Amino acid sequence: MATIQALTAREILDSLTIPTIEVTLWLDTGAAVVTSISTGTNTGKFETTDLRDNDMQHMVGKGVLKAVKNINEIIAPALIGKDPTDQAGLDQLLLDLDGTANQAKLGGNAIIAVSQAILKAGAIANNWPIYYYIQQKFQLTQVLAIPTTIFCMVDGGAHGSDNLDFQEFQIIPASFMEYPAALNLAVTLYQKLEEVLVAHKAIHSTGTLGGFSPNLMSNVDVFDLLIETIKATQYIFSQDVFFGLDAAANEIFYSSKYHLKDKNQAYSSAEMLEYYKNIRNTYKVIYFEDPFTPEDLNSWKALVADIGTTTLISADSLIDSQPIRTETVLSQKLANAVVLKPSKVATISELFKSVSLAKKAGAQIILAHRSGETNDDLIADISVGIGADYAKFGPVNRQERLAKYNRLSQIYLELANQRKQTEPIIETPVTPAETTPAENTSENAAPDVPENQPDQSQA
Repeated sequence: MATIQALTAREILDSLTIPTIEVTLWLDTGAAVVTSISTGTNTGKFETTDLRDNDMQHMVGKGVLKAVKNINEIIAPALIGKDPTDQAGLDQLLLDLDGTANQAKLGGNAIIAVSQAILKAGAIANNWPIYYYIQQKFQLTQVLAIPTTIFCMVDGGAHGSDNLDFQEFQIIPASFMEYPAALNLAVTLYQKLEEVLVAHKAIHSTGTLGGFSPNLMSNVDVFDLLIETIKATQYIFSQDVFFGLDAAANEIFYSSKYHLKDKNQAYSSAEMLEYYKNIRNTYKVIYFEDPFTPEDLNSWKALVADIGTTTLISADSLIDSQPIRTETVLSQKLANAVVLKPSKVATISELFKSVSLAKKAGAQIILAHRSGETNDDLIADISVGIGADYAKFGPVNRQERLAKYNRLSQIYLELANQRKQTEPIIETPVTPAETTPAENTSENAAPDVPENQPDQSQA
């Protein structure tokens, strides 16, 4: 049995130039794993504590040297000699070392970084790909398949340049598409959208995530431009591709109302509900993420009741990936889908508990990135290993996003090859009268059975 031999952490920068944590873990077999955690532009009210130095002389107060020190001096010694496959036991050890309800002592960012390293170490100790290790060990899905992908095309809100109110305008390839075809669609539309923006003499620079950040008169203008973009390709709108919207309602809610540039007067909760229903019908928006604030619970429930049978109403800030919040929100029918992000919880075990609760409730699961990302591609493996319905890793731009999409491409090939190897080769019997010397040579042997590609999740 492999055991943990050493563990060390250091401060690195994420894609927003915000300090974050990288952990390297060595096993006594000589194998090593490296992992890093993402950060968010805004911290959710329910998520684990992100411990920061608050030293204005270092990284404008956002440094994580305290959290790094906690890993190196407190956590690491406690893990030496431990079995990396004991994820639940070691995660509980991490929580016990902290001893606070929200991981304020050692830092939730320190604990999840180590928990991720333990997950990777458990996989390498078994000599398995991480997605396969997750499936085998945690039994959250019986089928390994690439999730349907949600691609951000346009950045707005806190991710844009104060030109659009909503945070992400997304495209969702039809679920019948295999992953390579879905990725091709996203790349094609991303590049074609730039041409359309240039033709309209609109700004075609990119925002925080790498999506375009054009200067438009209203939010719905984005959908019109996207439809124009789709029509300029081989794809068919509302057949091959649909729209999604991350409203990030916290960012547009103040003075007790929702504020959009679409009109001079602010929107009441009831008016906002009608707004979403209208763009659902007009623009085939089949995915709404954080359409209301976490306090506007009646509106959440009303939107699910009105369009939830045909549309995903997805909760991110309403649950912040926490198991107890996931269970409560879904039991009250405030959402029918959940966005899960590893760095919002303290341990991998808690993340997987949220997955289990969501599946038990029949909700759809979206494994998602954060605004501040690193090149770590672990969430791609997690999305496959838990059987997520969707994977949301941002635009097909910026290396920290592409690392995840490229990892999905690699997993896709591995799954396809595995299925090909396990399929029996069916040979057609040949009667003696039909047999000739040439037919018995290896050059004329029966060809391999065509690849049986993994199924896509249903949209």
